[in-house]
Amino acid sequence: MVQTPVRQITLAEFLALPDTKPASEYIDGKISQKPMPQGKHSIIQIELGMEINQALRRAGIATAFSELRCTFGGRSIVPDLVVIEDANIPSDENGDIENVFSIPPDWTIEILSPEQSTNKVLKNINHCLDYGTKMGWLIDPADRSVCVIGIDRTFQIIDRPDSILPVPAFAMSIQLTVDRLFSWIKKTA
Repeated sequence: MVQTPVRQITLAEFLALPDTKPASEYIDGKISQKPMPQGKHSIIQIELGMEINQALRRAGIATAFSELRCTFGGRSIVPDLVVIEDANIPSDENGDIENVFSIPPDWTIEILSPEQSTNKVLKNINHCLDYGTKMGWLIDPADRSVCVIGIDRTFQIIDRPDSILPVPAFAMSIQLTVDRLFSWIKKTA
């Protein structure tokens, strides 16, 4: 049987396509759609973004963005959260935040969904680190752990409830424990 080769598209062709919901990513000439966020994923994403912005954006240090497309190094990815230092946030002629980000984030955060490939997500974090991202987090709600990966590729899996999660140097004002992070998935009364 003769198989027809799958045509890969260029990054420019991908960027010209209409957006999808959930977002699609462009990796190595191929398009893949991210899974739709579910309850635990969604609440962690919202609460963590607010926590980071309360500590860093108000101080003029950095801003957390949710589901922001970042296109750099031949890929176009949409991490669950990215944190970008204020000096690196692109702005338009009016001084407003740009819509298009062609830079790697300073900190990339992914929240693992049940149907997601851990290695695929880790490859995206690794790609970010290749281009200057200072730290990556992979949050796994299923086993209440966080894999923290530094720019030097050292990693640690943190799951002790009282452990304070490491953050990039610019975010040292954030003192978040594993217990607090996963307390957000508890239903409130």
